[in-house]
Amino acid sequence: MMRGVLILVAASIATAALGATQRPSVVIGSKAFTESVILGDIATDLARQAGAGTAQRRELGGTRVLWDALRHADIDIYAEYTGTLAREIFSGRGVADSRPALAAALAGEGIVLGPPLGFADGYALAMRAERAGTLGIESLDDLRRHPQLVLGFSNEFMARGDGWPGLRRTYGLPQTDVRGMAHELAYRAIASGAIDVTDVYTTDPNIRAYRLALLRDDRGFFPSYAAVFLWRADLAARAPQVVAALQGFRDRIDTGAMRRMNAAVQLDGVDDRAVAADFLGLAPAAASADSLWSGLALRIRQHLFLVAASLAAAIACAIPLGVVAARRRVLGQVILAAAGMLQTIPSLALLVLMIPVLGIGGPPALLALFLYSLLPIVRNTHQGLVNIDSALSDSARALGLPPLARLRLVELPLALPSILAGIKTSAVINVGTATLAALIGAGGLGQPILTGIRLNSMPMILEGAIPAVLLALVVQGAFEMLERALVPRGMRRRRSHRAG
Repeated sequence: MMRGVLILVAASIATAALGATQRPSVVIGSKAFTESVILGDIATDLARQAGAGTAQRRELGGTRVLWDALRHADIDIYAEYTGTLAREIFSGRGVADSRPALAAALAGEGIVLGPPLGFADGYALAMRAERAGTLGIESLDDLRRHPQLVLGFSNEFMARGDGWPGLRRTYGLPQTDVRGMAHELAYRAIASGAIDVTDVYTTDPNIRAYRLALLRDDRGFFPSYAAVFLWRADLAARAPQVVAALQGFRDRIDTGAMRRMNAAVQLDGVDDRAVAADFLGLAPAAASADSLWSGLALRIRQHLFLVAASLAAAIACAIPLGVVAARRRVLGQVILAAAGMLQTIPSLALLVLMIPVLGIGGPPALLALFLYSLLPIVRNTHQGLVNIDSALSDSARALGLPPLARLRLVELPLALPSILAGIKTSAVINVGTATLAALIGAGGLGQPILTGIRLNSMPMILEGAIPAVLLALVVQGAFEMLERALVPRGMRRRRSHRAG
């Protein structure tokens, strides 16, 4: 087990060291929705104009992921909203929804509250205008008269301090059919009639595109959501010219301009970088076929590294655990139960839970994939050893072979088909699960999938999904070839007869 942990630690240190040696002076993050990505592009262009080296961590999941990344110095800048700071980031701490109070609270975390960007993008609940008119619903209060309505909210809104739990208490809403889903998918669901009400951002062009009516918030539940940039306080010493550029960007984006930029990306299919550059009066970098293919090659390499490093560590750790489980019956049940319990933890939750300790990027993704790889290998190693014909074990013992020699020369070779099957299962699972690593900035084939979901672009989703499927098939085929090379034909035939 120690050897597996050391392999994983070495891989994580190598990843972190590579990032440290190549880390530019300014790293800009963005959440996984279009407006945040555009604002991240604008901050990146401002930093480049100021002469700083930059890198972007795009579409890093939700608020907590970005906030933890900023606090732990994985990123230097990202765009946030004052209402989110008051109701979500500082929830339960009694921080008032005012600039002085928020600035003081942020300063205590080593973060600077930037000037207002000039627009506010708040939460609201929306229905199809036709449906709302038929039912006579104009405000959030009116929802109380219709408990049969189906509500579908973004997953983040379902748990936020300024989201569904507080909204339900404030308005006494009786609806029980409330579903969490990706924000972009909620629009399609409301258009098809699968849900009746969803949460929207008030600068979202899909409100007009889907002919939605915003419900009045008569009780003032939602706070003001003025857009701002947040940055680390130490950025002033490292890149003072960038801080000056951000400070000088006060009130540059009005609500209409932000809506037009969102519409250009989401409805017209314009690249978000080009939209940001056009707003700033800059010439956007032209994409080429070479850059597209090199980008795909880079994502495949990132994906393979995540899968290979985590799988190597899992093999080194899980096979010894499987041997112990086969040798010690009571301890074996504990080991199998623990590995099974790890497998039941939702992968996205596990990734997010590791951010406060390991930051974003490769290390938390590697550790999560390592933990998910353990069960199939431990279980198959255990089963392969306990199912060895007792006559063969007795013969090895009669020959006077010591326990370690019996394990190495007789038992592990006999259990090899089962062990390889477990490794193959873990490898294929890892290929699929590694797509979620993009949510915490680890790259891989999940990146175009996330972008495709955000932009409702099937070609972009397939750009990540098809290589991931092909990679899983290649991995499965490679392990089948490895089994043919390592397992004698007679053992393979005997195994296939048992399976039949």
